[in-house]
Amino acid sequence: MSDFKRLSRSVKGLTVLVTGAASGMGRATARVFATDGANVAVTDISAEATQAVAGEIAASGGAAKAWTLDVADRYNITAVVNEVAAHFGGLDIVVNNAGISVRVAIDDEGYDEAWAKGLAVMLTAHQRIIRAALPYLRKSKSPRIVNIASTEALGATALHSPYSAAKAGVVGLTRSLAVELGRDGITVNCICPGPILTGMTARIAAEHKAIYAKRRTALGRYGDPEEVAHMTLSLCLPAASFLTGAVIPVDGGLMARNA
Repeated sequence: MSDFKRLSRSVKGLTVLVTGAASGMGRATARVFATDGANVAVTDISAEATQAVAGEIAASGGAAKAWTLDVADRYNITAVVNEVAAHFGGLDIVVNNAGISVRVAIDDEGYDEAWAKGLAVMLTAHQRIIRAALPYLRKSKSPRIVNIASTEALGATALHSPYSAAKAGVVGLTRSLAVELGRDGITVNCICPGPILTGMTARIAAEHKAIYAKRRTALGRYGDPEEVAHMTLSLCLPAASFLTGAVIPVDGGLMARNA
């Protein structure tokens, strides 16, 4: 019988880059990782908001630095990833969280523009960030990539085809890269959040949220951003070294429920 292996359940001292970290699930992810002792690169297109989140983390005793990042800009991506690795002395974890809300009819005049922007921010950016981070991840002792998709990749809603297509692409990208990068010891996993209380869902009236949650989810409520963030953290633990290519709904049982 082999000896019992003690595997670390802490990301203390590891460096994580989180995109879309100025609000919602990204902000919660940055704070959860910082609470567990990680060095956090807080990145978002909003300079003021990223500084605010990095300040929150520092005020609570965590280690964080803010970078302004437009994930639709390939040159900005390369520069920021290199700066993060230089500042913290490496890069161990990438969380591709940045996203936008895209709601448009297929025959709308602005469909092509919405399609291009949706895929640029929520799919193309993911592979560019991963490619920029690869030299550093290959040097890490615990390299992790987590891509945030959506239950819209698993079951779609009308008028969201660019969003759904981008998120379905994230699922495919995750699985493919899990196979491709497995020999390097890099795990690649995907989370599909369901109805979560974020800025994207803030404009939905509270009573409509309640009706939807009771009708569609097993738990009968919307989730909190921190509930997604903790699943992200779990996928990035050194102990999660044999989990890769997984697509995990964090949706309160939405996808499990038939009616």
